[in-house]
Amino acid sequence: MSVTLAERLGHLPENRRRELERIARILFDEFEDAQKSKLSDREKGGRILKLVLFGSYARGDWVEEGEGEGDDRSEYNLLVVVTTETFADPRFWYWAADRFLRELTVTGHLATPVNFIVHSITDLNNQLAHGRPFFVDIARDGIPLYETPGLPLAKPKPLDPDAAKAEVRRHFDHWFPSATHRFELAKEAMGRGYGKEAAFDLHQTVERLYHGTLLVLTLHSPKSHRLTCLRSHAERVAPLLTAVWPCDSGFARQCFARLDRAYVEARYSHHYEITDEELAWLVERVTVLQEAVAAICAARLNGFDRAGTQITEPRRDRQDT
Repeated sequence: MSVTLAERLGHLPENRRRELERIARILFDEFEDAQKSKLSDREKGGRILKLVLFGSYARGDWVEEGEGEGDDRSEYNLLVVVTTETFADPRFWYWAADRFLRELTVTGHLATPVNFIVHSITDLNNQLAHGRPFFVDIARDGIPLYETPGLPLAKPKPLDPDAAKAEVRRHFDHWFPSATHRFELAKEAMGRGYGKEAAFDLHQTVERLYHGTLLVLTLHSPKSHRLTCLRSHAERVAPLLTAVWPCDSGFARQCFARLDRAYVEARYSHHYEITDEELAWLVERVTVLQEAVAAICAARLNGFDRAGTQITEPRRDRQDT
């Protein structure tokens, strides 16, 4: 006897189940609208094959707003599986992400932040066949909100420990020095009085540190420049990183928001502004992030050296932020 969606989400209160239903509708509607604006046949006819809830709301250990420290509420994490790699392109999902933000901050139709990642069915099965821990955990623990019948996932295979260690080392050797270089450029720009350039390079520093952390710990990082998205995923697998960005003051929140917007606005907007005080605070916090990432990645690499066992995604002892 098949289990219904209501039964799979039975551990969630009614308001959460209603929110997830609304989120699913938004994803389907916005994906359909995005395809209508495309001109080529190749960019039409895509379908959502699976929609999987993972993270704290799937596990049942989410935290409501006000229960944790600072702005520590849990977020919905969703895996969207589409027909081909063409439809995993961020161009098809920009308006869905924008609508989630508007419904959270403007209309109030959503009370919970939403993070989603998109992969083709071929890519997902390839990741499972290679034993990628991030996807293995989702396949094992995630809750399907929607799935097309007759499309079973590949059976996960054990991850080769030697190959995993080599790949982890490769990711660390690429991302950490790259982040360090951009941090040096940011500080040089500050010294020359180029605030916008400094903000952009600080954004690039943080983006690369988060990508490196996620790839070292899980061999996966979302294709995103949004620091809020990368931060959420990184803190989910490395809870020590939650202490990097204080949320106890409007100034701290404003600084991070300016940093997050710097990827686009610091380069292209005449209206983007950031003060020397904000830049100095960001440099201090990025230094903390850099040191934390170095320690976390070193511990993972040392773990391979000691045990030689396969990589598994770290389990959280707190909510997804």
